[in-house]
Amino acid sequence: MANESGDSMEFTLVLPVLPLDDEVVLPGMVVPLDLSDAEIRAAVEAAQAAARPGSGKPKVLLVPRIDGTYAKTGVLGTVEQVGRLADGDPGALVKGRDRVRIGAGTTGNGAALWVEGVRVEETLPDPLPGQVTELVKEYKALATTWLRKRGAWQVVDRVQAIDDVSALADNSGYSPFLTTDQKTELLETADPVARLKLAAQQLRDHLAEQDVAETIAKDVQEGVDKQQREFLLRRQLEAVRKELRELNGDGPDAAEESDDYRARVEAADLPGHVREAALKEVEKLERSSDQSPEGSWIRTWLDTVLEMPWNERTEDAYDIQGAQEILDAEHAGLDDVKARITEYLAVRKRRGERGLGVIGGRRGGAVLALVGPPGVGKTSLGESVAHAMGRKFVRVALGGVRDEAEIRGHRRTYVGALPGRVVRAVKEAGSMNPVVLLDEIDKVGSDFRGDPAAALLEVLDPAQNHTFRDHYLEVELDLSDVVFLATANVLEAIPEALADRMEIVRLDGYTEDEKVVIARDHLLPRQLERAGLTGDEVTLEEGALRKLAGEYTREAGVRTLERTVARLLRKVAAQHELGERELPFTVGEEDLRALVGRPHHVPESAQDPAERRTAVPGVATGLAVTGAGGDVLYVEASLADPETGAAGLTLTGQLGDVMKESARIALSFLRSHGAELELPVADLKDRGVHIHFPAGAVPKDGPSAGITMTAALASLLSGRLVRTDVAMTGEVSLTGRVLPIGGVKQKLLAAHRAGVTTVIIPKRNEADLDDVPAEVLEKLDVHAVTDVRQVLELALAPAAAPAGVPVAA
Repeated sequence: MANESGDSMEFTLVLPVLPLDDEVVLPGMVVPLDLSDAEIRAAVEAAQAAARPGSGKPKVLLVPRIDGTYAKTGVLGTVEQVGRLADGDPGALVKGRDRVRIGAGTTGNGAALWVEGVRVEETLPDPLPGQVTELVKEYKALATTWLRKRGAWQVVDRVQAIDDVSALADNSGYSPFLTTDQKTELLETADPVARLKLAAQQLRDHLAEQDVAETIAKDVQEGVDKQQREFLLRRQLEAVRKELRELNGDGPDAAEESDDYRARVEAADLPGHVREAALKEVEKLERSSDQSPEGSWIRTWLDTVLEMPWNERTEDAYDIQGAQEILDAEHAGLDDVKARITEYLAVRKRRGERGLGVIGGRRGGAVLALVGPPGVGKTSLGESVAHAMGRKFVRVALGGVRDEAEIRGHRRTYVGALPGRVVRAVKEAGSMNPVVLLDEIDKVGSDFRGDPAAALLEVLDPAQNHTFRDHYLEVELDLSDVVFLATANVLEAIPEALADRMEIVRLDGYTEDEKVVIARDHLLPRQLERAGLTGDEVTLEEGALRKLAGEYTREAGVRTLERTVARLLRKVAAQHELGERELPFTVGEEDLRALVGRPHHVPESAQDPAERRTAVPGVATGLAVTGAGGDVLYVEASLADPETGAAGLTLTGQLGDVMKESARIALSFLRSHGAELELPVADLKDRGVHIHFPAGAVPKDGPSAGITMTAALASLLSGRLVRTDVAMTGEVSLTGRVLPIGGVKQKLLAAHRAGVTTVIIPKRNEADLDDVPAEVLEKLDVHAVTDVRQVLELALAPAAAPAGVPVAA
C-alpha cells in the first residue's frame, strides 16, 4: 500500500514503477497493459502485494521510458482489473489518476523498482476567468472538428461533457496523431491552463496539416480519375470506331493493319538498314504508354519514313533528240546549259546500256550551278530540264535561309522537329531521282544557328551524297541519282568549297535578237492570256518588240521586257473598253510612245553629237559587270586650276580599293611616259587630278577600268576626244601592258545593247570571244590589244577630226 505523508498540498508516495517504453499515459486515461512483459508484471504484482485490505485498488507509478531514459514526471495509476486481453494474453487494465514528480529510489517488496514521488495538486480559481472559458470553447470546437472528420460522433458528446480544464487537456492523450515527445510535454506541464493551450495548439497544427494533406490527396485523386476516365473513353472510342469500320465493310483486318506500325513496316518496300531502324522504333513504341510524349514522336518519325519513296524511281526519257527539242521550244538561247543536259542524258543512256548504272554505290547524278543576272531564265530552266528528262521537279528556295537545320533537319528531341528541305523535296517529288532546283544559293546566310552552306557541302558532293544522313531521319539517304540545279546571281558570293563541288554554267544574258524571239514566242502569248486578249486582236510588229528590248528595257534578262509588254497590253485593253480604240490592232514602233511613254535607254550614238558624254575631252566609255549583268561605265577626268586647286589625285564615285589603285597606276604611267606619248604631263605636277565615275550611289570595284581611266586622262591632257563608238575594258600595268580581265561575254553584250560598235579588249582575252554569240560579234568591231599605246591610237580621235569619225587601226 502507498505511504502518504506531508502537508495538505503535497503528498509523498512510495510506489512501484511500471515503465512504458515509448508510450505516455495521462491522468484520466484507461489503458490495457500486457502482463507478458516481465517489468510490467513485476510492478503489478508488487502493487497487489503492497495493497492493504480496505485501502482501495493497487497503485502503480506509470513512467514513460524514452530511449532508456525515465521521464521526470509520472502518473499515479490504479490497477482496475487483471485478466486476459482480447488475444488471450494475460493483461491488466490501468487507469491514470494524478501527476507525480519522481524522486529518489527506495526499497520495496517484489522484483519491481520502487521510488518516492510527490503528488502534484492542481488548483484553479472558481469561477474560471473569461480567457480560460474561451480557451475551453476553442479546444472543444477543434476537438469536435477533428472527431467529426473521423466519424467518432459518440466521443464528441463525451468531450463536450468535460468541464474540468485539467481533464480536458489530459483527454488529448487519446489523440493518435500526437508523438511521444508531444505527450511527454503535456505530461510534464503542471499548469492546467498552459497544458490546455499546448493541447489546443497541437490540435490546431494537426488540423492544418490534415487540410493540406487532404487538398493534395484530392488533387492527386482528381488527376488519377481524369487519366482513368480518359483511358476508358479512349478504349470506348476505339471500340466504337472498330464497330463502325465493321459496319462499313472495312473489316477488322484493315483497321488493325492501319494501326499496327509493325505490320506497315514489314509490308513496306524499305532498304535493309531503314527497315532495321524502323523496327527498333516500333519496339520502343510498343513499350511506351499511350500518354507518353515519346510515342507521338516515334509515330511521326515512322510516318515520315514510310512516306519516303525509298525504292521509287522514274525512268529517264532517253530520247536525246526529243529532249533537245523540248529545251529549244521552252527556252531561246542558253546553249551552254542545253548542251550540258544533252550530254548528261547521252552518258546516262550509254551507262544504262552497258550495265553501269551504279558504280561504287553511286549513281550518275549531276550538280550544276546556273550563274547569271536576274531574269535570264535560270529558275524556269530547271522545270524545262525535268520535263526534258521525264523526271519529277521540286524547287527549294534558299534565299534568306540562315539555319543549318533547314538543310540537315532538326534533332528528334526538339518539339516540332522536321526533316531538312532536301529530304522534304525528295518526299514531295515521290521519287529518288527528281530534279531539285536549289534557288538563290548565293543568298544563303549564316548566324549563331550554323552555316547552311556548309551543310550543303555533303548534299552537292557526288562522291558523298549517296550516304547523306539527315539529323531527323538518322538513316542514310541516297541522293546520288538526284539532278541538282543551283541558281545564283553572283558566283563570288558562293563559298569556294561549295562552288568547287558544282559544275558552273554561266548564263550571261540575251542578245537583242534572242529577246525579240523570247518576247514573240513566250512573253507575248502569256501576257495576252493574262490581259484577256487573243493574238488575233492585238499584234506586235517585230520592230516594236526590238525597240522595246533595245530602248525601253536595257537589261540582261527579260523580266522588265515582260512587264513592259504587259503594261502595253493592259493599256490597249483599257482603251478598247473605254471606246477609244478598235480591235484588232497592230502595235508598231510609232505607237509605243503613246502606249508606254518615251524610251529610257537611247544609245549614245543616237544622240546629238554635242549632247554626248564624250563630246568633251576627258570622258571615256568603259565596260563593267554587275549583279544584273554587263553594263556601260563612263569615266570622267578633270584638272584643277593651279591657283585654286590643290595638287594630287581625287577619286569619287564610291570606288573600291582595287579601282583606286588602277587610277594611281594610270596616272603614274602617263607621268612616266608622257613625253613618248606627246602629252603635256608638266601640267600634272602642280595641278590636281580628279577622276569621277558617275552613278556615285553604286559601289564599283575591280581592275578592268584601268585602260578606260588611262584613255580619259590622255584625252584630257591632249585635248583629243574619245570616240563615241568605242568602249574598252582591261587592266593596265605600270609599264603600259594591258592585262586580262573577266566577264568578256557580258561586257560585249552590254556594249551591243548600248549601241557601241567598237570594243577594245586585252589580247589574252581573245579566246573568250568564242562564247559570244555570232550575231553580236558580227555587229562589233573587236580589237585585242597588248599595250596602252594601241588603246590610245584606237580610242582617241585625231585633233583635227570631229568626234565620232573612225580612225584606222
